[in-house]
Amino acid sequence: SDISLDLIFAVPRALGRAWRSDLDRAIALAPPHLSVYGLTVESHTPLGKWTARGDVEEAPEDDYATEFLEAHEALTAAGFEHYEVSNYSRPGRRSRHNSAYWRRVPYLGVGPSAHSYDGARRSWNEREYEAWRERLSRGESPMAGDELLTPEMIEAEDAYLGLRTSTGVAVTSGSDRTVQTWVETGWGTVADGRVTLTAEGWLRLDALAPAL
Repeated sequence: SDISLDLIFAVPRALGRAWRSDLDRAIALAPPHLSVYGLTVESHTPLGKWTARGDVEEAPEDDYATEFLEAHEALTAAGFEHYEVSNYSRPGRRSRHNSAYWRRVPYLGVGPSAHSYDGARRSWNEREYEAWRERLSRGESPMAGDELLTPEMIEAEDAYLGLRTSTGVAVTSGSDRTVQTWVETGWGTVADGRVTLTAEGWLRLDALAPAL
């Protein structure tokens, strides 16, 4: 069957979460695919408001790294491929839908806050449901904004998207020294002229990608 499980890590400690137990239970279900995301506290959500009031404390940054690596170790040991920073699959069961985003395939988003991409321009719809619904009821486009991607933006995004995956990016003469540093620190590996980040490297993705 073509199903995927979504797991959230780095949740507030007050919830009493047993992350390894949840991983073991997910593995026992034998899904062909899992997506594993670190919790982001958004200000407009109930959790964001509870956090702002001091009713709930966000998980420490150390928990994020520890639980990300714990998921990597448990799932790869169980036979899953960690093929993208947040995604795991059984061999041959990678998500075609998710992979399309990382390969810059055009896509259309039709709901509130949905994004679209036509190969050159990215656009996004109204975020809030009421604003999205009202614009549609008036026969207007629900699009809230758009941007034309410049060659420089595309180059930067290609480096970032490539480093998100186990495919990696090609090593160029200008990036030799940077890549060598990553290999020496255990953040990346090089094979067939391409650099791929390790799980430790993926934890630092936002800081490493700009270097390329």
